Amino acid sequence: MSKELFRVSFYDQISSNKIKSVLLMAVVLIVLIGLGAVIGLALGPDYFFFILIISIIISILYIWISYYYSADLALASVKAVQADPREYRQYHNTVEGLTIASGMPKPRLYVMHDSNINAFASGRDPKHAVICVTTGALEKLDKQELEGVLAHELSHIANYDIRFMTLVAIMVGMIAIISEIFLRSLWFRGSDDRDNKANLIFIIIGVVLAILAPIVVQLVQLGISRKREYVADASAVKFIRSPTGLIDALKKIKSETSKPPEKVSKAVAPLFIGDPFKRNLDNWFSTHPPLEKRIDLLERM
Repeated sequence: MSKELFRVSFYDQISSNKIKSVLLMAVVLIVLIGLGAVIGLALGPDYFFFILIISIIISILYIWISYYYSADLALASVKAVQADPREYRQYHNTVEGLTIASGMPKPRLYVMHDSNINAFASGRDPKHAVICVTTGALEKLDKQELEGVLAHELSHIANYDIRFMTLVAIMVGMIAIISEIFLRSLWFRGSDDRDNKANLIFIIIGVVLAILAPIVVQLVQLGISRKREYVADASAVKFIRSPTGLIDALKKIKSETSKPPEKVSKAVAPLFIGDPFKRNLDNWFSTHPPLEKRIDLLERM
């Protein structure tokens, strides 16, 4: 049967994946509320209040650092340098053309010395955004392919993906912190509390949730990351009105056999257009959806 019968609208793809991302984020909220309620019942309001205060203080610090310095931290972690407009003229001209067409401010442009084809965007909003591409991308991609990759990264910026993912990461971090404090607090409680049969069932439930909740929300976070890649692919098509350049770029990324870069940490790996560690897997622990699925969807747009 012809692919024409399965043609996908990029507007539908963007809308569908945004809804799925919000639903996945709602799961994290539900887990956080449920964990808090069980801990409150197990330990009593005084203990829960203490746990909540500590987690809020730590979360505020984490929010402040993540919100204002996420881009600088990501660039420093990969040893990126600012792209000289004279040396990287095509890079600058392509981004300028895309931002003028979309009405977006031009982000700061950086280059990461790496032979692999890759790129990422970061920043709290379009006015404070950065794009970083590898030297491999600038050397191996033609003008149309580079435009597709840069449109993908600008889509992350336009869709406020970095802010969204930062918020999810904060929520995931809060759940991990609350779980850890709860588990440690059990060691400091008196024997009378532990022997209280009325609270025993809630303590058992709390322990199970404290162990499982961080794992569950981590899987949700990875699921959101994969969905945002689909949204950025569809948004890139919206930017440039053609999927061809991005399709060809993803095919080149898929065909690469070079070793993963040593300077990229797993913490920033989800930011890249393609998984730097070449883990093109289709499972719950993947940071990116398989390239084959992304290419297939783009070909049907």
